[in-house]
Amino acid sequence: MHPMLNIAVKAARRAGQIINRASLDLDLVQVSKKQHNDFVTEVDKASEAAIIETLTTAYPDHAILAEESGQSENESEYLWIIDPLDGTTNFIHGFQYYCVSIALAHKGIVTQAVVYDPTRNDLFTASRGRGAYLNDRRIRVGRRDRLADGLIGTGFPFRDKDGLGAYTTLFGEMTEACAGLRRPGAAALDLANVAAGRLDGFFEQGINAWDVAAGSLLITEAGGLVGNYTGDSDFLHLHEIVAANPKMYAQMVPILSRYSRTKQQAA
Repeated sequence: MHPMLNIAVKAARRAGQIINRASLDLDLVQVSKKQHNDFVTEVDKASEAAIIETLTTAYPDHAILAEESGQSENESEYLWIIDPLDGTTNFIHGFQYYCVSIALAHKGIVTQAVVYDPTRNDLFTASRGRGAYLNDRRIRVGRRDRLADGLIGTGFPFRDKDGLGAYTTLFGEMTEACAGLRRPGAAALDLANVAAGRLDGFFEQGINAWDVAAGSLLITEAGGLVGNYTGDSDFLHLHEIVAANPKMYAQMVPILSRYSRTKQQAA
């Protein structure tokens, strides 16, 4: 395993221990609201602090972009992109679908990725050019080639209710086009599950870099494609993503491209 990936795994497991301990007594977890429907808990913060401490101890010069504490001041070619607890709302309710997501970008390109599911002890890892793994076993995107047979993951716009009208139209369109649409509530884990072939595709808008950085490398290393709704490979900071195996991707993009905000902004 690449030494930087090794450190990221160590950080993710430390965070997972904090999350699992807190999950045993959810009534004690302090919850505060960032904005409408957007929650943060003391667990998110403790998890993030543990991750940052682990990474900065090993690599004090590296920059950090984390969901709760934002971007560090220092300039570096290396940027760690962290979501300490993706699926906070699920976590608060004891609905066991959430994860830790850690990615390392070098000069803007994601080179290392870890998604850790602490409730199942599932560790997804990838290093650029070396394949994607789940608990040390190589994973590949699913082989289904017809969208009509595909199980597709998505996420509803929950902060920005303005986008809900267009989204529900898209939701209806995609429901008719595929075998089943799922919305489990943790994008990083959804993307990991696409990489493992458990979901055939995924799409979401209103999404941030820390939700998708690690998952996107898992998918490309597992033989899939990832991009924005128009199918272009530029997605990390565009707040929209589509991911799937190449054949499924080609069938999802024509539906999604009409809903792309990047197109609207360009226009």
